[in-house]
Amino acid sequence: MRRAVVSVVGQDKVGIIAKVTTVLSENDVNILDISQTILQDFFTMMMIVDVTGNENLDRLQDLLNNVGDELSLKINIQLEEIFQAMHRV
Repeated sequence: MRRAVVSVVGQDKVGIIAKVTTVLSENDVNILDISQTILQDFFTMMMIVDVTGNENLDRLQDLLNNVGDELSLKINIQLEEIFQAMHRV
């Protein structure tokens, strides 16, 4: 299994989860774990997803960027091992 981390940050508004998960579903990405929090009007969501079979995450990042642009969000996807290496303390 090839896992990645998806992070979503921005102002809370209707449809964020629906639009992000639709992009993932349409690209055969399964959500393994999800956590979302709203602090006042600030929305954050982290997902662990299975990207097995998705060789090129750049295309998926582009699709997520389109949603991010539409909803004024910052959305990133990174392979789990890269995410862990970048966030080691």
